[in-house]
Amino acid sequence: MESAADGPGQPRPSTGRPSWGLPFGRARRRSALSPNSRLPPAPRRTQGKAGAAGVAEDTQRTAFLLCKQWALYSVTPLYRFSEAHLRDYSRLLSAFFAAEKKKGLAVEIGGELDIKVSVTSLPDLKGSDRDQAAILVQLSSRSSASPKNSEEKVVWSGWFCCVAGDELSENLPEAFTCLPLFLVNGAESNTAIVGTWFQKTFDCCFRRLSLSPFNLSWMAAMWTGCQVDKPAPATELVFSVPRLPHPLHISYAINLEDAQALWATIQKTPGEITQEEVDVFMDCLYSHFYRHFKIHLSATKLVKVSTAVASAHCDGIIKFRRSQYLTGVLMLLTELAICQIQ
Repeated sequence: MESAADGPGQPRPSTGRPSWGLPFGRARRRSALSPNSRLPPAPRRTQGKAGAAGVAEDTQRTAFLLCKQWALYSVTPLYRFSEAHLRDYSRLLSAFFAAEKKKGLAVEIGGELDIKVSVTSLPDLKGSDRDQAAILVQLSSRSSASPKNSEEKVVWSGWFCCVAGDELSENLPEAFTCLPLFLVNGAESNTAIVGTWFQKTFDCCFRRLSLSPFNLSWMAAMWTGCQVDKPAPATELVFSVPRLPHPLHISYAINLEDAQALWATIQKTPGEITQEEVDVFMDCLYSHFYRHFKIHLSATKLVKVSTAVASAHCDGIIKFRRSQYLTGVLMLLTELAICQIQ
């Protein structure tokens, strides 16, 4: 069997370079945000049929990312990764995956496998021309009972991206590629195999990216300020009550128009947001809740935020709901991933 080490990744380079690799899934977690951040950019308006067709095409290419739950990971820079070798990576990862599933039995490169692996580029998911194009990894299979010409079903998806990741990429040696955010939809067993191959091949490290109550409060404020088509769902905050023998959660739903009206009275500079504004926004919501239910939400823990733009859970789970704000949400998540790496 051809080893991944013999492929284009060259996982064991010469000494004299920084090493980013750590065992898959091991590390401490931390995340933070800048004291001043920009809101997710509003969708661009285009004129004429050509512009409308371009927007429709971009939306179609990323439509499969919407309304699914994605687990978040941070990823250290990939050593000697090349977008020119994506076909080779597909072939080598396919063989590695099959060998892992068959407990180390020899597998012929390029042979017929139960699982098909594809590694492709998503060039639309970039914040600027300086960002690396997003990389999509998909596992697909066809049931043994299905006809040979039937369509394969995607059973696992993961994608690397870097949206406005200049803070990390500008200071990297040329041999490293910055794709600090990894999002996964599918079985954890498949995630472990794919992650192990990338670690061995590109000397990188994956870590689960959790979201703190601080991060979630920023998301609640930022996404409330985004203009979306009506009708739109309410903004919902879910809180966990600590120190109880049994789990207890409090759900707090705010009509979107009411939440946006409140935010409009707090935000000083359109398109930008400060920590002070986030604190005032959350304090107003807490005060309103206390007046009605006599419960201090400040004594609980914010664990989930759900808005018309996206929803996020403290365990590091995200669901995108609006394609026009996808890049803006990924910009925030990229910032959190880079913070965890550094």
